[in-house]
Amino acid sequence: MKSVFAIIFSISLQTCISKTAPVNNSKAIWTPPKINQEGLKKAYFASGCFWCVEAIFESVKGVKEVYSGYAGGFTKNPNYNQIGTGRTGHAESVEVIYDPNQVNYATLLRVFFGSHDPTTPNRQGPDYGTQYRSIAFYTDEFERESIVNYIKILNDGNYFSNEIITEIKLLEKFYYAEDYHQDYEKNNPNNPYVENVSIPRLKKFQKQYPELLKEIH
Repeated sequence: MKSVFAIIFSISLQTCISKTAPVNNSKAIWTPPKINQEGLKKAYFASGCFWCVEAIFESVKGVKEVYSGYAGGFTKNPNYNQIGTGRTGHAESVEVIYDPNQVNYATLLRVFFGSHDPTTPNRQGPDYGTQYRSIAFYTDEFERESIVNYIKILNDGNYFSNEIITEIKLLEKFYYAEDYHQDYEKNNPNNPYVENVSIPRLKKFQKQYPELLKEIH
């Protein structure tokens, strides 16, 4: 029978790392399939391993699609190997495509802050490094003010035991991650990290916010 220490140590070794050979995005940049985006909007967030974050947002009513990628840094056309060094300035991020008639931006902020710990610098669960830092990206003044006001509400209400350190950052460029990262949690349910980190994180969110979830048919 494994000791508690052995179990914790085992999980600590399971990080957001894929064994699939990374693609050099400067030569083969993945682009998402074309979908009808009429009437839809986009929002961008970073809160740890994008496998986890993508699955969480995809479970929310009104969210049509979520793509994993890299944002917030200075390296052009980064690939997964480069991101893993923590020296690109980028964080693992997601692009959320949503219907504003079904889910508003304030609700997306609720999902974002309610599904990770925004008080831990450069870390989320077993994953650590600048590539896993918490960032709420904005593309216009409305989004920036919404983020600022939401953080103030959370801090004033002592929602978290420590001060929120989430970066509020203008989105300059979103680079799509390699194709094998898209829908990674759904496509790799037996991956040890997915089993022990991603799925529990998703289930925790779903348990806390059942009213935000899509209906399962």
